[in-house]
Parts: sequence; C-alpha cells; structure tokens
Amino acid sequence: MSNFVFRAPVMIEPRWGRQRVVASTRQAAEILLRDWPILDCDKRREAMAACLKVLHGAASASSARKAFLAAAKEARILPPKTKPVSRPRAP
Repeated sequence: MSNFVFRAPVMIEPRWGRQRVVASTRQAAEILLRDWPILDCDKRREAMAACLKVLHGAASASSARKAFLAAAKEARILPPKTKPVSRPRAP
C-alpha cells in the first residue's frame, strides 16, 4: 500500500468551495471515477490509466500523481495559489 501513496498530496476543488486533499493513487482513482467535474476529457482518461497501472504494480505513484495533476489542471479544479503572509518585522 505504501507504494500507492503520493510523495506530496494534491489539493483539488472539485466543487466550488469544497477542497479535498488527495494523498494516494487509490484516492485519485476514486475521485476520477466518482467526483470528476468533466467526464469526457483526455487527461482524465490518461490519469485513470496511470492510476490503474500503479494499482496493478506496473508503475510508480509519482506517475499517477503527475497524470492526476495534469487532469486537474485541464478540469480547472486546482485551487488558486495563495501568497504567504509576511510577518511584520520587530522594531
């Protein structure tokens, strides 16, 4: 199971205002199948195939993560990046 875990989780927003953290190939596959906003897109199909390869032991979790990120970008469900808040310097 540990070979299914992403090295770094992926944050997505499949529905407006509802963010999800995807930390494994299994989670990514479930979201691609059940909770994806755009069903008919090439990157989704590629990500599903990449997840299946990992789940069958034929690829690494990093390849599934990369394909999942590409699909999320195509579906426009990556939340906007926020700039870190800078702390005021002490006098």
